[in-house]
Amino acid sequence: MGRNMFRKLRPAEAGFSLIEAMVALIVLSVGMMGIAALHGQALGAGRTAQFRTIAINLAADMADRIRVNRLGGAAYAGGAANNNCDPAGGGGVDCTPAQMAAHDLFLWQQQVQAALPNGQALLQFNNGTVPPTYTITVSWDEVDQPMPLQYQIALQLPTF
Repeated sequence: MGRNMFRKLRPAEAGFSLIEAMVALIVLSVGMMGIAALHGQALGAGRTAQFRTIAINLAADMADRIRVNRLGGAAYAGGAANNNCDPAGGGGVDCTPAQMAAHDLFLWQQQVQAALPNGQALLQFNNGTVPPTYTITVSWDEVDQPMPLQYQIALQLPTF
């Protein structure tokens, strides 16, 4: 008779059932998968933002080079060449503005190719506008993008 007394005092259910634990595990798993997907998207967006920042800085660098060498003019739309015009690189050559423009293009294109995946640099010169217009374009490949991404600026500088 003493045993029956204890049974009546104990609650009918205690703790979680196996089904409740499995449902909680499924809900938690779905939430964790969502968090993992968001983390992957954040990493991709961060990579894209980093490449875009690099492209902006490279385009601004070329714009600064053009501002310094305004007499280079249309030579910036010509071919790139290593003319050893850079004193920091050990070159002691006294270059004309056109040679300096070709050298600037050479260095800039190397920087773009080294800093961006499949980086491409293009500079166009339009003398038909007043003042003349330089169009600086930097493009690169991005993961999961069918076309290369690009950054483009237009620079207008009066000539002397």
